Amino acid sequence: MGEFVPRAYRADGREVSCRAILGAPYCAKPVDPIQRVNVFVPEEYFTGGSVGGYNAVTAPIFMPNSVGGYLPGPAEEPGDDARNGGANSLFRALEHGLVVVSGGVRGRTSGKRSDEFFEGADAGYRGVETGRMVGRAPALVVDQKAIVRFVRLNADVIPGNAERIVTNGTSAGGALSALMGATGNDPGYEPYLERIGAASGRDDVFASNCFCPIHNLEHADAAYEWQFAGEREWHRTKHKVVDGVVTRVPVSGELTDAQMELSARLAARFPDYVDGLGLTDPEGRLLTLNPDGSGSFRDFVVGKLVDSAQRELRLHEDVAASIGKSIPGSAVDQVNALDVRDERVCGLDWRAYVHAITRMKATPAFDASDLSSPENEEFGDQTVGARHFSADREALGFFSDSGKMADPEVVRLINPIPHIRSGMPTRHWRIRHGSFDRDTSFAIPVILATRLRNVGCDVDFRIPWGVPHAGDYQMDELFAWVDGLCG
Repeated sequence: MGEFVPRAYRADGREVSCRAILGAPYCAKPVDPIQRVNVFVPEEYFTGGSVGGYNAVTAPIFMPNSVGGYLPGPAEEPGDDARNGGANSLFRALEHGLVVVSGGVRGRTSGKRSDEFFEGADAGYRGVETGRMVGRAPALVVDQKAIVRFVRLNADVIPGNAERIVTNGTSAGGALSALMGATGNDPGYEPYLERIGAASGRDDVFASNCFCPIHNLEHADAAYEWQFAGEREWHRTKHKVVDGVVTRVPVSGELTDAQMELSARLAARFPDYVDGLGLTDPEGRLLTLNPDGSGSFRDFVVGKLVDSAQRELRLHEDVAASIGKSIPGSAVDQVNALDVRDERVCGLDWRAYVHAITRMKATPAFDASDLSSPENEEFGDQTVGARHFSADREALGFFSDSGKMADPEVVRLINPIPHIRSGMPTRHWRIRHGSFDRDTSFAIPVILATRLRNVGCDVDFRIPWGVPHAGDYQMDELFAWVDGLCG
């Protein structure tokens, strides 16, 4: 594994001292150069000291991933956060007294060169040529499980408590964090782990923190159209490289008549899926949808948004007198969709709110008919560039195209929902999905959080007001949550 060497990192005008092992292989038969891991330990733990109430024996192990867009997620080091500003999560975790393990995991472009710049958290990634496509599903989960097994195998060398591993990720990385929480010790991954020479042993984790997890892909198209049905205009931001600098470029358009018709067909399929889940609210009432998309499940989602707006209103009481200013950072139309009376958010007009935040993706949002989406590529393999995966393939019009459909078992292996069951090893969850996040439907994180609660998990779920598709924000709250679990 190598030896720990002293390191000092600076970020946001601060410095943290630690000892680190950089670039250690975490599996015996790697198939891609990215399959290496970095380990960072507060310096105080090598001299019998403590940080934030933790020591070399009790410190939780913070395991963030850098995955976005189902692209490769390289191992990182503490430093400045290029996406969010300030110090990154690794730096903040070390300051807080956590041991940090950051491993590189394969993604959909592993094995082929990609000079394309992608959107959001993955902006600026360039692929590395390795000769063959080796990172398609379920590679990212397999690699992360191998990293957990590596930590447990070396628990006598790596300080910290290997029974207190906390995963963290954003977007597709949030899905990976959720998968680590939902699939601990699942035998379905074992053949893949054996192929890369992963250590034997357990790969369950203690807690999962998930920022805007893009998951449940086979039902994501129907969920998206349930939310945005009737919205013809779409608005998004692309990242382009201009003179070596990543520049945000706004792009907009309209759905065609055929896409509007497809949107309606997909939206009509979503109620059956929701009803089949058997979800219940905290009072035990069944959450369902009517054929027109209304119903107790939609009311439940609206309630989460109302709670979010009310929490924001309480935090900014000094400007609460005016509806137009009562929720700082929000567009006027979003605020006008709220029913605010006597400094209290009493309700939300669902259709007006959805119209205000705007549709981001054209129809279909995830499983493209021409196999051009990132998610289509995720379900390819070493010889097939992309495959369909949607459970709503009949509505999408390619239900007879079985030769281009992903193996249902592979689809299952990167969706946390089917794995959630009573008595699962991971009980502690924190999920955040911004109220301005349009990358997937609000229904997707709500289903995840509700299903987890329904099987007895401890779930801290929130839709922070005014937050877009983003991660690693409100880090003080995240580490306070970890302290509450481990204190």
